[in-house]
Amino acid sequence: MSLRLYNTLTKRREEFVPLEEGKVGLYVCGITAYDVCHIGHARSAVVFDVIFRYLKYRGYDVTYVKNFTDVDDKIIGKAIAEGTDISAISERYIKEHNEDMDRIGVARPTVAPKATENIKGMIRLIDTLMDKGRAYVVDGDVYYSVESFDGYGKLSGRGLDDMMAGARIDIDEKKGNPFDFVLWKASKEGEPWWNSPWGNGRPGWHIECSVMSQRFLGDSFDIHGGGEDLIFPHHENEIAQSEGATGKPFAKYWIHNGFIKIDSEKMSKSLGNTLTIKEVLDSYHPEVMRFFILQRHYKSYIDFSDASMAEARAGMERLYDTLKGIKDALGAGVDFSDTSEKNLSGEDEEVFRAVEMLPDRFTEAMNDDFNTPMALGCIFDSIRTINGYIPKGSVPTRESLFVLNYARERIREVGKVLGLFLEDPDEYFGKDRERKVRKSGLDAAEIQRLIDERKKARQAKDWGRADELRDLLASQGIVLKDTPTSTTWKIG
Repeated sequence: MSLRLYNTLTKRREEFVPLEEGKVGLYVCGITAYDVCHIGHARSAVVFDVIFRYLKYRGYDVTYVKNFTDVDDKIIGKAIAEGTDISAISERYIKEHNEDMDRIGVARPTVAPKATENIKGMIRLIDTLMDKGRAYVVDGDVYYSVESFDGYGKLSGRGLDDMMAGARIDIDEKKGNPFDFVLWKASKEGEPWWNSPWGNGRPGWHIECSVMSQRFLGDSFDIHGGGEDLIFPHHENEIAQSEGATGKPFAKYWIHNGFIKIDSEKMSKSLGNTLTIKEVLDSYHPEVMRFFILQRHYKSYIDFSDASMAEARAGMERLYDTLKGIKDALGAGVDFSDTSEKNLSGEDEEVFRAVEMLPDRFTEAMNDDFNTPMALGCIFDSIRTINGYIPKGSVPTRESLFVLNYARERIREVGKVLGLFLEDPDEYFGKDRERKVRKSGLDAAEIQRLIDERKKARQAKDWGRADELRDLLASQGIVLKDTPTSTTWKIG
């Protein structure tokens, strides 16, 4: 089955056929660097990180470009308020962004250009639009004439006449049409500026992405992505100015991810309900955040709540519990180096064949418009099969260890595409436990002391004291799990 994706431009699912066989150009709108990243940024970042990873998994040579807007009204306002320049503000928040992305396992794009590094290209593109009669100058500002581009509105599905009829926008007498948008802004006192044929000024927001995508991917490229809030006007305007300048199709496929809500309300600073990535990671492992995002299709909205995150954490615990069980079984010391699938029969062969299907089933799910909920379902199906197969209280055979090792490799193979199962299970549970302990206020050292005391009681066959200590820990929400070699614990 070939990859099919929903194209916002055509409003239908289409088979993905890149412009150049074996290669993919992917452009995604990045942050405006004036504040720390919130979980809405995390969703977009994880969605396109998985798309990037999956395309590479399928063997494509992917050039992934994700920009930084480092000159903007909000950046300028913060710089003025702090008595510094815009570069100090943007560099601070680009650094914060990169740290957040690293923590949630988002791979760095191939190229991460900044708007201020591409001013000359913006001036050239605006100059081309002027020459083609698609832009005009008023008092040092340069505007794009939307009426000069017949296709305006094709991405958002809004006809210009319909937009005019229902317009609720302030009238600007400088504009030829209320929907004309600024390409170049004349400088104001105290603001940064660059020299241009129209006077000192700075670029408008929309022109930045056209120029940076063109520089690194060409006039036409495969996929343009971003949040659904960017469809209009940002992406609509990108198409108008790019195709208006080159006469060529801009992006072939457009992918947009849905919003995150907070307790069923739209997340916004005006409502005071934004959550930063850092705040979420104080309580949850980064892979729990990724799981939470990926358990819904990228086009759907997600509702963030304590309950939904608890479900995501429980899901990750089930997956890592299985990997832990495999790890413990493989630590049994039995040599299976001379074993192959030819040695398998009965249940061993049955489980092997079931797990062998996982990559193909995973690929089939992801080919269905990057259907990560279905892909996770395929992994859980394999997990259920493996859980019933892991030896309980008996020495595993060479054949079963071979199958378990193969299963671990296949789970990690597909998990890597989703950015999951990247840690040793003991490390995963240790880090997640630390977060829970920190949030609960429990004393980890005291918990370990009681576990050690219980261990001594069990060794002395003092079962009454051992049960008493287990009950004491359980009263604090501590769940113990005994294995033949150790006792692990978690906060239930």
